[in-house]
Amino acid sequence: MQSNIIGLHHVTAMSGHPQRNVDFYHGILGLRLVKVSVNQDDPDTYHLFYGDGKGSPGSAMTFFPWMNMRAGYVGARQVGVTAFSVPKTAIPFWQQRLETAGFHPSLEERFGEPTLMFADPDGILLEIVGAADDPRQAWADGPVPQEFGIHGFHHVELWTKDPEPTGDFLSQVFRTAIASHSGDRTRHIFGAGAPGQIVDLVQLSDRPNGLMGVGTVHHVAFRTPMPEDELIVREAVEAGGLRPTEVIDRFWFKSVYFREPGGVLFELATDTPGFDVDEHAEKLGEKLILPPWLEARRSLLEKSLVHFELPNGVSFPI
Repeated sequence: MQSNIIGLHHVTAMSGHPQRNVDFYHGILGLRLVKVSVNQDDPDTYHLFYGDGKGSPGSAMTFFPWMNMRAGYVGARQVGVTAFSVPKTAIPFWQQRLETAGFHPSLEERFGEPTLMFADPDGILLEIVGAADDPRQAWADGPVPQEFGIHGFHHVELWTKDPEPTGDFLSQVFRTAIASHSGDRTRHIFGAGAPGQIVDLVQLSDRPNGLMGVGTVHHVAFRTPMPEDELIVREAVEAGGLRPTEVIDRFWFKSVYFREPGGVLFELATDTPGFDVDEHAEKLGEKLILPPWLEARRSLLEKSLVHFELPNGVSFPI
């Protein structure tokens, strides 16, 4: 049973100050800041995109730095954990790096893979998983040696009190297969179930519903390689009784949004045209980029956005 979805595309979360966000995701985790833009629905706020060397689909962690928003609470009806993939041999490196930086990860074995669990400076729950086989490449020119670097996502955890409606949706509409169970965790996979093709459905019966705010995930996006794939999945979602949006042009990809039966906000996102459609690949993330329909507001937006800097001296918003 083939799916028009091939895995995870990006995860978008809500953070505090952008400087603290950059210092952690670029400086500590070693991800490349591949695009600095604005939230297209709230343009006075940045939208920061991190990933591998080119922000490949399946590697992009993105943030809305809403500094004046209340703190959220991670709970049911949310993406509870976002997990990154590294080589299995890199786990001791990451354990030491995170410990030295003051993030104190805990280590456990899950489905035969070592997993480090920790939280970012805003409380977003993260994992680094030592994957036995991940052919993707980490960013070669970052602050983390490429041999230890993050290749992209490993999986996301969907937290729920009742896993059945979401599990049925994943299997019947997204056409995932169930790969394994462990306690209250059921692993759904797209395709071969490689890193970046995994969704863990976790039942937390006594966990309160999450509260959206700083320190929580806003939505998770799934890869529909071409616009025609996105339309096919959108039709299937609508036929399943849900209410997807129309296709929205985000300039670097096209998007469709809806809430799955368990309440988590899902997005469908195309692989194309990609983050290098308006910047040279070697210059990604070095200036504020606006979609064409916001260019007329650039001078006003630059005055409203807070200042932050990259380690190489590049300064934003100008």
